[in-house]
Amino acid sequence: MSEQELKLHIPHAARTGVERELKRGAVTRIRLRALYFDTPSRELVQARVALRLRQEGRQWVQTLKMPGEHVLSRVEINHNRPGPVLDLSVYVGTVAEAAISNITEPLGVCYETDVVRLLRKVRSRHGTVEIAVDTGCLRAGKLELPISEIEFELLSGKLAAVFELGRKWQRTHGLILDARSKSERGDQLAMLAQKLGAIESMPEDIQTAARSAAIAQFWSHRVALPIRLKADMNAEQALATVTLECIDQITRNACVLAEVDTAGVCKAGTAEHIHQLRVGIRRLRSAWSFFNGITPLSAVELRESIKVHFAMLGGTRDDDVLNETILPVLRAAGQPPLVIDQEDTPISWQDPVAASVDFQAWLLAMLESVLIPAPHKVTAPHQSEQSLVRADGASADEPPIGPIDAHIIPMQPGKPPRALTMKQALVGKLRKWHKQVLRDGLKFNELDIESRHALRKRAKKLRYALQFSEALLPAAKLKSYRKQLSAVQDILGEMNDLAVARERFVTLRDSQPSAWFACGWITSRLDALVLDATAAFRQLEKTQKFWR
Repeated sequence: MSEQELKLHIPHAARTGVERELKRGAVTRIRLRALYFDTPSRELVQARVALRLRQEGRQWVQTLKMPGEHVLSRVEINHNRPGPVLDLSVYVGTVAEAAISNITEPLGVCYETDVVRLLRKVRSRHGTVEIAVDTGCLRAGKLELPISEIEFELLSGKLAAVFELGRKWQRTHGLILDARSKSERGDQLAMLAQKLGAIESMPEDIQTAARSAAIAQFWSHRVALPIRLKADMNAEQALATVTLECIDQITRNACVLAEVDTAGVCKAGTAEHIHQLRVGIRRLRSAWSFFNGITPLSAVELRESIKVHFAMLGGTRDDDVLNETILPVLRAAGQPPLVIDQEDTPISWQDPVAASVDFQAWLLAMLESVLIPAPHKVTAPHQSEQSLVRADGASADEPPIGPIDAHIIPMQPGKPPRALTMKQALVGKLRKWHKQVLRDGLKFNELDIESRHALRKRAKKLRYALQFSEALLPAAKLKSYRKQLSAVQDILGEMNDLAVARERFVTLRDSQPSAWFACGWITSRLDALVLDATAAFRQLEKTQKFWR
């Protein structure tokens, strides 16, 4: 059995409104208690399998879940049980047999859930959806995480029914898209409980720091992950694969910033979460540029509106770079005492952009656009309203009056050109972007500040595009090219950080003469980096090309 569902987090302030709206129809209330199983080395998690026993009222149900055909789809196998007894024999002859038979260690309970669920069925023009509101907690050892979520599961009809309801409830109640399942959250909580248990045996003087590090790791930022395009994909499938990875990076960082797990308890969001959220958006925008002209892109409204959210996220990382990277180097070089005022607008965790209704609506719309792509339309050349009526008053689709001049196009010898494969099209775009980067990079010392900034962005887009495509490219040839392109990016990135910091120090020179030292040192360093950048671009030109 395959299930398709959309899950959204319900902020505390929205719970009353969500339950009130749900109860406008016939609602069923049920308490669910579930035990989740895995081996000590997490073999089921590694196989992307969740296995549980759940008490639903008086009935026990054994459930196994595996990934389905897309991010909202999962394979679900259910068996009624007489009690809390796990029976692995039921998976013989099923799609789960291989994963279960490969287990080498004994299974045990890793974590559990205790939830009160409110259920209601809703019918729409697209199908029937079951809405489930879950309130309760996840437990692993001594640790707990809150559960406050709403699921829209498709019972019959089209997936559009799920998004139709999800959009409405998200807009009305300010819901937050959450890519994590209960099993994923529970597994992470179980690992944290295990780490904290081990820390208790450490010397007391290092326990506090070790606990803080383990907890910070639990809510760590989500970086970009490798993308595995396949040669037999078409360009539309390839873009969808890239887009889903970017959306996942954006969503997971936004979840922490929106305090899905931590509201009212602690502040888990950091500047790095915002930075990685911005990286996810940059990667997505680079993907649109990369695939432009190769396959249809997301709706222009979605591509344009993300620019507003990206700008509102701001440059919150600048202070961190200044404090953690630039100031220590300046002090080592002899920087006299200098007082640096931090930005006037402090970072607010819960981040107002990540948790905003408009940003979350954009995320949901992006996900829908990938999973339910709009039908491709052949757009006719634009015609004004006036051109639809001829000068003689007749409709434009009526036969013209008067003689007709016929034209003959001669047959061209030879075969029609073959259409490019997806790989050929992407490699062609990479080659074009490579040439554009080198065109300006080889004359780097002649570029003005704005041109250097634009070149840095183009080099970053080329690196992202390379990441999207690398599964299709020869690894041996790609390694040296990727290394040299990264060297170029590192130099350009350092130059950008120093330029931003110098602007800060320039404003301090009148009130703090010691700021002149910082400005002078940065100017000298930038001059040296110009030479380094020029040499790095020359080396990039000589590096073996992956397309040969």
